[in-house]
Amino acid sequence: MANVLKISEAASLALHTMVLLAANPGKTMSNRDIAGVLKVSEAHLAKVLQRLGRAGLVSSQRGPKGGFSLGRDSREISLLAVYEAVEGPLETKSCLLGKPVCGGACLLGGLLHKVGSEVSDYFAQTRLSDLTFPLPSEECDAQA
Repeated sequence: MANVLKISEAASLALHTMVLLAANPGKTMSNRDIAGVLKVSEAHLAKVLQRLGRAGLVSSQRGPKGGFSLGRDSREISLLAVYEAVEGPLETKSCLLGKPVCGGACLLGGLLHKVGSEVSDYFAQTRLSDLTFPLPSEECDAQA
């Protein structure tokens, strides 16, 4: 079965990057290092890191020993903040088509709103410090 929950590649990169940085506190990692660990495009990652930097979630240091590190303590950064830095406000949808075409009675009976609310709550309540496990893992690779 295909994934029901769709998260853009940029948001996924942001979430994985931030967890990787949180798992290595005090360490500065270059764009190349992060892209190598996550097996992603350096160019796309650079754009994501730029957005995270604008939101104050990462700090960058130039030069030969430069790179990226967390902009704040991992206990202060929620997944929601990371997601919204890249995608903008997380909206919970209540209609597959974005329009009330079912005459007020959704054929999914409010499932979209319920799932959206659960994702939003999880993102808001989960801090990077809760997720500092080594990346990439076998499980993460299998789901990508």
